[in-house]
Amino acid sequence: MTNAQSFTNKNLKQVDSLLKAIYHDDNPGAAIAILGNGRPVFKKSYGILNLETKEKISSTTNFNIASLTKQFTAMAVLQLAEKNKLSLNDHLSKFFPEINKKIVDAITTRQLLTHSSGIMDHYDYTDTKNLKHAHNADVSEAIKNTDSTYFPPGTSYRYSNTAYCLLALIIEKISGMAYSDYIKKNIFEPLNMRQTTIWNENEKIYNKASGYEYDPPTNSFKRSDSDENIFFSTEGDGGIYTSIDDYLKWIKALRMGKIFSDDVIDKSRSAQFPVDKDKKLSYGYGWFIDESSTPYKVYHSGSNGGFRTFIFTMPEQEYAIVIFSNRTGIDLEKIILEINKILRPEIKSFTSIETFVSFQDCSSIFAACKKILLFSNLLTKNWNVSAMELN
Repeated sequence: MTNAQSFTNKNLKQVDSLLKAIYHDDNPGAAIAILGNGRPVFKKSYGILNLETKEKISSTTNFNIASLTKQFTAMAVLQLAEKNKLSLNDHLSKFFPEINKKIVDAITTRQLLTHSSGIMDHYDYTDTKNLKHAHNADVSEAIKNTDSTYFPPGTSYRYSNTAYCLLALIIEKISGMAYSDYIKKNIFEPLNMRQTTIWNENEKIYNKASGYEYDPPTNSFKRSDSDENIFFSTEGDGGIYTSIDDYLKWIKALRMGKIFSDDVIDKSRSAQFPVDKDKKLSYGYGWFIDESSTPYKVYHSGSNGGFRTFIFTMPEQEYAIVIFSNRTGIDLEKIILEINKILRPEIKSFTSIETFVSFQDCSSIFAACKKILLFSNLLTKNWNVSAMELN
């Protein structure tokens, strides 16, 4: 186990210099925390949360964490399963009689959790004509008449935001509560995550960062938030706003077994379905699992509008890096790799998940969805790694 004290001031200053070279004071930026032995050894913020107010990002700034939301959705499903409220082997016909029988009879809850259902993406089927903000119910409505899947359920992997929206609806049907209310009562409140919120039109989000898309040709930023993206607002796959301070309470809960049983935590962060057998990469329940080297690595990325997030952990060593950013154009995987080179040079590289995760960016002006690049080569082009500064 790595001793947290082994991270010298020189090492941590190198990390700080690295991040200062990437995130400028007058641009949208990021908040970051690094844990050693389960304790914070580095926690700093860079840049501003809003281009209009120029307010500085801090560890209490609330970011949309995008697909890191899936960890919470998955854990809520596992909680209900542990209480025998549902089974992961339940077919979707139990919860969605309104969806095409051919589909719901073939797909299980477990397959939704592991992105192995093959269920059709809802984006192309959603009527966005008069829709400003899509929600989980719009997702099930969009796919209810589909009569095929991308592959026979349980035979392959395909990342699916649709699946996690349906999981949120299952939580509602089983608990009798709104998804946001269930998560708040059963996860946020017990963990004292008091400033963590699930987005909706009427919810006040305190100390909120705005998301921005970076445009390299003009070296400028364009707001890309809930009002600019129709599917930004679906709750189960990417609706949570939280801060570094609150998210660390979540990580601590997973480490300490607080409110969750050890069995549930272990299942969520262990291999459940293969993503790439050759690379020994699998999906757990809300996490990617890399067993290509020991100790194994558990991580996930997030992308929604102008927000980019990443959590990298090595549970056995209680080591973690969390980055929340309110801008595009910077490869967070590369940043984590460079931080590891500074603090933990013995760690072998982890498998990139760029090709295994797909996201959609949907404009409120144009109904058609377009694929967006998850990672930019801007950092690669302009970053002098050895000098740890931008060229």
